[in-house]
Amino acid sequence: MHQPPCAILKTILAKTAQIDDQLWKTVINTMQEGLMLVAPDGEIVFVNQAFEKLLGYSSAEIIGKSCRLFQCEQCSQSRAKGAERYCTLFHQAGEIVNECVFQRKNGRPIHLLKNAAVIKDAEGQVIGGVETLTDLSSVVAKEKVIETLRRQLHVEAGFQGIIGKSPVMQQVFDLTTSAAQSDAPLIIYGESGTGKELLAAAIHQLSSRAAAPFVKVNCAALNNNLLESELFGHVKGAFTGAEHKRIGRFEAAHGGSIFLDEIGDLPLLTQTKLLRVLQEMEIERVGDNRPIKIDVRIIAATHKDLHQLIADGLFREDLYYRISVIPVTLPPLRDRRQDIPLLLEAFMKHIGRKSGKKLTGITREALDLLINYGWPGNVRELINVLEYAHVVCREGEIGPVHLPSQFQGVQPLRATTLPPAGVDDQAKRRRLIAALEESGGNKSQAAKILGVSRVTVWKWLKGDQK
Repeated sequence: MHQPPCAILKTILAKTAQIDDQLWKTVINTMQEGLMLVAPDGEIVFVNQAFEKLLGYSSAEIIGKSCRLFQCEQCSQSRAKGAERYCTLFHQAGEIVNECVFQRKNGRPIHLLKNAAVIKDAEGQVIGGVETLTDLSSVVAKEKVIETLRRQLHVEAGFQGIIGKSPVMQQVFDLTTSAAQSDAPLIIYGESGTGKELLAAAIHQLSSRAAAPFVKVNCAALNNNLLESELFGHVKGAFTGAEHKRIGRFEAAHGGSIFLDEIGDLPLLTQTKLLRVLQEMEIERVGDNRPIKIDVRIIAATHKDLHQLIADGLFREDLYYRISVIPVTLPPLRDRRQDIPLLLEAFMKHIGRKSGKKLTGITREALDLLINYGWPGNVRELINVLEYAHVVCREGEIGPVHLPSQFQGVQPLRATTLPPAGVDDQAKRRRLIAALEESGGNKSQAAKILGVSRVTVWKWLKGDQK
């Protein structure tokens, strides 16, 4: 025969001085957590008001019934394994703190944090169990939102934020993953707008240096007179205006990676000093002759032909061999057209979230124009085109009329008629002929298809293949 609820509760409060029945009931019902007392066979002997609110039952509906009414998943698993007692708490004869799922009166599940313990009498016999339950519904809902966002980011991000599933991009991703495990200098080749900086950041994040700084330097954007100071730092008074000591980018990147973008634009004098840095792994601040040891990985990038620069005497050949231990080439967008729909989907979602516009998509005609365009500005140009379209298109789908002027009045071209880009003269001429056929002899449009300037098309027509 079970002890009455008051007896069980008074056992819990045995060490407390004389306490009025009404007072402890008030205390129990003031709790924000649900509280339930159960007998060893799982019969419910008491619940507080918070419990009633959580599960949707009144105490009259559940007192005297089995706690299996709530279909606790853990207790059900315990029973399925042949446990003598239905409740996991009594099976383990200890304390339980874990997450579980109960079923409400309306049949809906509720996620709870359960803190349970057995109650024993003076002789050490188990006389019941007490459970406090905290609602985790809001936490679970937030976790679902976070997980959904993670899945969206995974789809949109592709590889470390670089979008692409084409075979040529998969080769780049594979090489990048392997290269990240090395500390050897690496150079990224690619046209403007192909994502060289993103790839450099990916290499750093995948490396053992990920927790250390990733310092970026655009060699083409810095004044030649200040470039050396930017890279290596300077001491106070090193030159006019040097009122304070300055830490250079190499020193700031100590322990991490430094990204030298557009390294082909470095002046020859700076190239000489950079070569020494790579050989000795130490720098000297401008105006100082004390060497400072550094530990950085060099990641360089350029859209220029370094071999041609070497032939023209504008780039040191010994520096070239130092920085190009691992070469990686990012293909232009026109050579991975199958990635354009994936890029469009990701960028439209991103731009839509910023603009607040909920455009429904893009028409087939507009998509054909975008897929078959030459993209001289590559992915960066594609983003600009979509930004423009989001401004012009107020609702519905983006159509040809919402694209910039270079797409107006142009019929969609069939990319399959264009042979793959080659580097030899015959391949260039075949591509030129195919582009002129597709554009109906329009040289400007042919230039867009090929991703070159109109002047280059004229040169090719005259037989000058440079």
